[in-house]
Amino acid sequence: MSKLLHPYVSLYVGDLSQEISEAQLFEIFNAIGPVASIRVCRDSLTRRSLGYAYINYHSSTDAERALDTLNNTPIKGKPCRIMWSQRDPTVRRSGVGNIFIKNLPSNVGHKELFDTFSEFGNILSCKVAMENGDSKGFGFVHFESLEAADKAIASTNNTYFTADKANPHPDPKVKPVYVGKFVPKREWMRQKESSWTNVYVNDLDPEVTQADLQNHFATQGKIQSCVVMTEQSGVSKRFGFVNFEIHDDAVKAVTALSGSLLKNKKIWCTRAQKKSERVEELKRIFISRKVEMLNKYQGINLYVKNLEDSITEERLRQEFSVHGEIKSARLASENGVSKGFGFVCYTKPEEAQRAINEMHGRILSGCTKPLYVAFHETREIRKVKLSQRHAYRKTYPPSSNAGNPVYGYYNNPSQPGYNMPGTAPVVIRQQWPRYHNQHQAQVPSNYVQVPAHNSNRGRGAQSNKPRNNNNRRQGQQPGAQYEQHPAPAQPQPQLAQNNDLQHLHNIPADQQKLYLGERLYPLIAKINNEQAGKITGMLLDSQWTVEDLTRFLLNENLLQEKVQEALTVLQQAQQAQQTTSS
Repeated sequence: MSKLLHPYVSLYVGDLSQEISEAQLFEIFNAIGPVASIRVCRDSLTRRSLGYAYINYHSSTDAERALDTLNNTPIKGKPCRIMWSQRDPTVRRSGVGNIFIKNLPSNVGHKELFDTFSEFGNILSCKVAMENGDSKGFGFVHFESLEAADKAIASTNNTYFTADKANPHPDPKVKPVYVGKFVPKREWMRQKESSWTNVYVNDLDPEVTQADLQNHFATQGKIQSCVVMTEQSGVSKRFGFVNFEIHDDAVKAVTALSGSLLKNKKIWCTRAQKKSERVEELKRIFISRKVEMLNKYQGINLYVKNLEDSITEERLRQEFSVHGEIKSARLASENGVSKGFGFVCYTKPEEAQRAINEMHGRILSGCTKPLYVAFHETREIRKVKLSQRHAYRKTYPPSSNAGNPVYGYYNNPSQPGYNMPGTAPVVIRQQWPRYHNQHQAQVPSNYVQVPAHNSNRGRGAQSNKPRNNNNRRQGQQPGAQYEQHPAPAQPQPQLAQNNDLQHLHNIPADQQKLYLGERLYPLIAKINNEQAGKITGMLLDSQWTVEDLTRFLLNENLLQEKVQEALTVLQQAQQAQQTTSS
């Protein structure tokens, strides 16, 4: 590649393995020069890698050296594809300078395509379409200028792609490559929809011949070719193709003859499609239906477990109907035996949320186990959350705070029973505010461990047994509880400084809000101790980004303003709930 001073110091790295992490990329790219930051782009819902990342260098010289030396080098067995990051989306979407190449030999990859077309001008990106590690026979080259693209088309179209200049087309079976201007897929599909002439005919009688099929369709227009597909033995496969000369005749044939009788059997016909087109269309329909179902039941469908065998669907509906109108209630069973879990679907999200708040942890009459109630999640989302939790435990193993009794057990309405890694699952007698969004804050410093002789009745069996084993080593009774008790005065929490947040970029992106939430909680408790947990959860659950939360940490006036806004929302919600109850 010819040296080109580029105004950007950000690189796009594509074709990455889904297992690649920021730390692994840092080891590779920091060897070229000091790296400012690395971000692996992930799905917002599943947090899985999308297969590409952005590398930011302090110096454009280092970025250009990385582009020259690391492009097409294998990372975890997959050759990566590096190009300059185009921050202006109009450059990518315009298609100016972008060309399409097909009929490529199977041994041509990104590097061979880049080496061949780099002589015509500076290349912004170069890609060969791959599937399961094999070339699909076509690719794309995006030049910096339209003149370079036109020159490449004029020089390489209808030629043979080979590195052997002395023998340009050694194999007579090799097709010459087609090189032309890139046409966006949407426009290409629109052109194809308005120009197709081939008709697919199915449900043919086994006795139908090619002549019968041609005579049946000849009434609709002039036919170029007609065929009935057969096995090697000559037995009909019961489908065929009819290719018309004019698109309008093909459309007319599909409309008029689909459902008509051919040798006393109804036939079905439509536009002929490649297998890849049919698969893509079916995939698009499946995804749209799945997204529609998820959106339809988002926030109203509940998952209930710890149901005993005596609980029936009628009992399940009866217990949950107190909190709102139920659309459906189903108990999972196998061969008539309950599996111990079920689903309850409400008509309104606020009713479902109220059911979670009231029913989670409740012990039904005649039962012994507390219910687990949460919003229903797909299997994919649950797997991702479990993998994230496991990765967090590996990255941040439990510290000495794991045995500290001032760390408590917080419930999240969307994920009841969730316990952050690094904290002990201690049941607190005092009902503390629930902490939202799977994050845990620090417990106020005036909560310390003291023995209590009164049993905590009516709160479940597990409430009577603190799970902190350090209590017994300290000579305390097994039935010791945790109550509010004045503790020695602690230093008041101070606003964070810039140097306190310097290592924030080293924390995984999905855990940065957790870190900021732990820093925000004591500051919010200083403003409003009673609602500190709820307010912190509201800030983390809302649309505020990591940058916004950092500004709240650094600006006391701004933090007080957001706390007052959250208190106003809580008061309005409480008034609305009281009105509904009355």
